[in-house]
Amino acid sequence: MSRSLHLTRHCLGLDTRIECVVLPLAGENGLWTLICAAGMAGAQPSTIKAQGPFHGACAAQIVLDDIADNLRAMGYYPCADVAVWRLPIQAELRRLNARRGHGQGHQFSLPEP
Repeated sequence: MSRSLHLTRHCLGLDTRIECVVLPLAGENGLWTLICAAGMAGAQPSTIKAQGPFHGACAAQIVLDDIADNLRAMGYYPCADVAVWRLPIQAELRRLNARRGHGQGHQFSLPEP
């Protein structure tokens, strides 16, 4: 059971690509998210969407499997390429974590006068 999915489709002379990844949210609370990036192959993703949070990786995996089935029915097929949109997906994960109050990195504050 893979926690990532890379699909592509050739239509009207254009190659579209979709990458989906199941990732844990920050906070050690067992919450996971599913992030999907889509766009033209060879370019940056034009859309990044997240679903969740899910209680556990298995719950997110079920949604990923359903998405994969629907995309295959629409003509997408698995590709063996490496993940090319990992950085935009990681940026979306950071945004999700920050919105939930789990920012990454150190926050500095000045002492009060």
